Amino acid sequence: MLIAKVVGSVVASQKDEKLENLKLLVLQVHGHENVPKDQYVVAVDSVQAGVGDMVLYATGSSARQTRLTDGKPCDAVVMAVVDSWDVGGDNVYEKWAG
Repeated sequence: MLIAKVVGSVVASQKDEKLENLKLLVLQVHGHENVPKDQYVVAVDSVQAGVGDMVLYATGSSARQTRLTDGKPCDAVVMAVVDSWDVGGDNVYEKWAG
């Protein structure tokens, strides 16, 4: 699993029928210290995430392991909304801070 921030969405009116009714999100990848990288991923949303949420996502064959994406032609899926994380005992991210 990887960490990213939801920064947008993708609308595709013409797509494979197996992708019908799936919400697509644009994610900006973050490092373990919550530093954004210059790397973006489009992922299927399986947990009703929204813009600004920090999320966990999976890629490759793992992306097709959720109930929503089973048998679908997707390479990335959002599988959790992050509430907080720490590294080495130091809090790196807190959803409800501020």
